[in-house]
Amino acid sequence: MSTFSSDVTLTSTDTLLRGATAGAYARVVHDVVDDVAARFAAVSQPWSGASRDELAALVDAVDLDGPGVGTDDALRETADLYATHAVWFHDPAYLAHLNCPVDIAAVGAEAMIAAINTSVDTYDQSTVATLMERRLVAWTAQRIGFTDGDGVFTSGGTQSNMHALLAARESALTAPDGSRISGLARTGLQARLRVLATDVSHFSVAKSAMLLGLADDAVVPVATDPDGRMSPDALTEALAATERAGDVVMAVVVTAGTTDRGTVDPLAAVARTCDAAGVWLHVDAAYGGGLLVSPTRRHLLDGIERARSVTVDFHKTFFQPVSSSAVLVRDRADLARTAWHADYLNPATDPDNQVDRSLQTTRRFDALKLWATLRAIGPEGIGRRVDAVCDLAAAVHADLVDDPELRLVASTDLSTVIFRYQPAGVSDAQADALVAQVRRVLFDSGRASVAKTVIDGRPCLKLTLLDPGRTLADVRRVLTLVRDVAHGLLAGEALAGLSGPPCRDVHPHLDRTLTEGDR
Repeated sequence: MSTFSSDVTLTSTDTLLRGATAGAYARVVHDVVDDVAARFAAVSQPWSGASRDELAALVDAVDLDGPGVGTDDALRETADLYATHAVWFHDPAYLAHLNCPVDIAAVGAEAMIAAINTSVDTYDQSTVATLMERRLVAWTAQRIGFTDGDGVFTSGGTQSNMHALLAARESALTAPDGSRISGLARTGLQARLRVLATDVSHFSVAKSAMLLGLADDAVVPVATDPDGRMSPDALTEALAATERAGDVVMAVVVTAGTTDRGTVDPLAAVARTCDAAGVWLHVDAAYGGGLLVSPTRRHLLDGIERARSVTVDFHKTFFQPVSSSAVLVRDRADLARTAWHADYLNPATDPDNQVDRSLQTTRRFDALKLWATLRAIGPEGIGRRVDAVCDLAAAVHADLVDDPELRLVASTDLSTVIFRYQPAGVSDAQADALVAQVRRVLFDSGRASVAKTVIDGRPCLKLTLLDPGRTLADVRRVLTLVRDVAHGLLAGEALAGLSGPPCRDVHPHLDRTLTEGDR
């Protein structure tokens, strides 16, 4: 498979990028591109299916302390190890997590980012890159509806959510005169700060509360409706209960695209409640941010403009390579509260340094990828892709409504499908056990990748559709595999008894079988 040539020999010093090695750089990068392109064309399943022990042996066999083998051999060896066993999100049978195949213009921009190696923490390290990122922040803020917003690119939704909650904490710990509360008063108030969110909000909300030094019980659950959306009435009750307890609501977190169901909380109704209470509203739109450019579903985000802060992951529904996320604020002063100045890096007299806004210092120019995509296909092109994956999810849901074996468990606003294999005669306990077993058999074979989760206390299988090129026929093929594996597992159970060993050879077309550890 490897296409690396050996017509140019590079010494260890020649591999550093500089003008004298421009030809060698071009040749090496072209070789890598050719190799990856050949692998893309040859992919026939999401991943190789090698066992963890097999992969560990391959990794451990590489001598990282030995003498160098040269650029060509090193890249050939690296490709044979990594690319051969990577998970390919563009394969039609990959339907598991919030991973997307990426826009080709963004891939080209990624090559520029890696070679030039810009850091956008300060203007003197980045020049035009700072201005381009600032323009994209303003563009995103405008799409949200922030007329004078601000923001910064981050490593992902977890960091964006934490940054937003840090800004909310600092706002809550600011005195009416604008000064920063300090000392024992700060310690006492911080212990009383609370974050209101549903139990299906992203785990990063609770993790951020821990990292921000809030109390162990700082995250207060707000009840949801039967579809997993925050209940505005329950929020009103939670706000009142928090006040009665003598605590202070630091922020309310709603989700525009929950990880499991892909549902959008009622943003406008929650915003009205938060406005009336004078409470910071954060919208986690890591998954649903692509709705900002959707031609048909933008209305699902109505009310987002009333948030105080918003998370958007461009490496989800904007189809960007990892990593590419941003945190946006309605009031630019909210990011200024967390600025920290150093004379050697970003003196307070220099307003052009983005490190003032960021939790990171050295930071990649990830914004360039989104810039290239917008210029290549426009926001309408991205929006059509968002609609395509949502339309596909709707088609799969319609396909399964009357299915005698696969039972839909939840609805979605975006692109997820949550279901269980449970035909007539299969008990809840049997269906529960099949979820992990079916997923493991498919994954171990390398033939298909689906996710699993728990909804209303029951294990479920989950498809996350983030490839706009995927078709209903592609999804049906994976669902056929799910059925076939489940049939085989049930047949094996019937033959062996409930206490017997797990079924082997559950499907003639799967290369690997269920192991004892999957029972």
